[in-house]
Amino acid sequence: MSERFDLLVVGGGINGAGIARDAAGRGLSVALVEKDDLASHTSSASTKLVHGGLRYLEHYEFRLVSESLREREVLLANAPHIIWPLRFVLPHEPGMRPKWMLRAGLFLYDLLGGPKKLPRSHKVDLRKPPHRAILQEHLTSGFEYSDCWVEDSRLVVLSAMDAQEHGAKIWTRTECVGLERARDHWRVTLRSDGQERTVEARALVNAAGPFVDKVAKTALGSGTPAHLRLVKGSHIIVPRAFAGEHAYIFQQADDRIVFAIPYERDFTLIGTTDLLYDGDLDKVEISPEERTYLRDAVTRYLKSGITEEDIAHTYAGVRPLYEDNAKSNSTVTRDYVFEIDAEDGAPILSVYGGKITTYRKLAEHALEKLAHHIEIPSEGWTAAAPLPGGDMERSDFAHFLWQASERHDWLPAEMLLRLSRAYGTRIDLLIGEARSLADLGEHFGGDLYEAELRYLADHEYARSPEDVLWRRSKLGLHLPEETAEMLANWFARNG
Repeated sequence: MSERFDLLVVGGGINGAGIARDAAGRGLSVALVEKDDLASHTSSASTKLVHGGLRYLEHYEFRLVSESLREREVLLANAPHIIWPLRFVLPHEPGMRPKWMLRAGLFLYDLLGGPKKLPRSHKVDLRKPPHRAILQEHLTSGFEYSDCWVEDSRLVVLSAMDAQEHGAKIWTRTECVGLERARDHWRVTLRSDGQERTVEARALVNAAGPFVDKVAKTALGSGTPAHLRLVKGSHIIVPRAFAGEHAYIFQQADDRIVFAIPYERDFTLIGTTDLLYDGDLDKVEISPEERTYLRDAVTRYLKSGITEEDIAHTYAGVRPLYEDNAKSNSTVTRDYVFEIDAEDGAPILSVYGGKITTYRKLAEHALEKLAHHIEIPSEGWTAAAPLPGGDMERSDFAHFLWQASERHDWLPAEMLLRLSRAYGTRIDLLIGEARSLADLGEHFGGDLYEAELRYLADHEYARSPEDVLWRRSKLGLHLPEETAEMLANWFARNG
């Protein structure tokens, strides 16, 4: 007899993980299936910001900005280990948006979304340190404002973990290959490791990101291509381009903006682009033209400039945006839209658009939509619920780090900071009874030890070197290439 669920979620990105978490916490039986690893596509290829979306104000998306700013505060409180405040400096570029427009936009940005813990915006003199040594001479004034950084793929993993801890089944590397609709349920064929099996679900959530249309076609016989615009965003990573813990937001002549953000201690993250995409969704890569665009975008502002040889790493992802017929890819809405089909049997809800910052509200709204078709407890619960590792006193990461250093004073300071940032209060579960680095098991280079691999495999669904080096962490930037082979051998021995 097939295993039966109230809800089956297709897609292990941020929206799918968020919906599975909320539904499981309301008492529904939930399964989430992902054909690859969690966050292996769009949700690990973001600019890694939890933000209101300052530039969305230009397009009058006040509801989206207001909701995003409120959610920024919620997420900062519930995941203070992987989300933290970041100050952004916006230089005024003569000939582009006038100062009054920037000032008015930031004034509105400060007002929208209700009370905030983060500092408000203010003018900044770019002729003074540290900006004087960093920016081109003609840039003399600008503005500074607050938003937040997020470890995007870890946010997905932690949401999936919390879903599982509330009873959900999380099946990675499991593809949905067949959907058969009945009056009161879906019969779903899943394929994993070459083997097929079937499960049943009263309702289906299609949160497959850029693959949303493919899943809709499997379920309904036809997709909804008119509602989907696939837009590729690419990023480059270079050695640290400027000192300081602030980020820059640079205006461009094509009305876009490009961020330059301190990244992984030794690097600067630069992005992003907006290009229509019609290629292989499993092999999304930055183009030579995008590399040049991002280098030139930053070189116009920084005294040091960026060369092709400076690029240490790149990544690209495809955003499944809702088609609103905007003329520009950069102005098409980042808001989320649901399409629900329940006329001919069990319901299927497809998710279009969305952004990391609003994923929790998206999940609440998705369940509100489904509640018209299946019984769902109406009370949301995630607004005041810390994510795994985020249950810190007063959401105070600095205080937690100090306590962790007292308990684990044998850990090198940089290693303790990285582990605390990644795992928060779960760091004690990872370390276990270890009292020295030798107790952490096999050493794979840098500060990566076997204890961390075991934790990732046992609790965070890691199954491959890439899962560890590029999604659960960004250690791939810091460790030699041969580390991947060492990890592959470890997974082969411990699979």
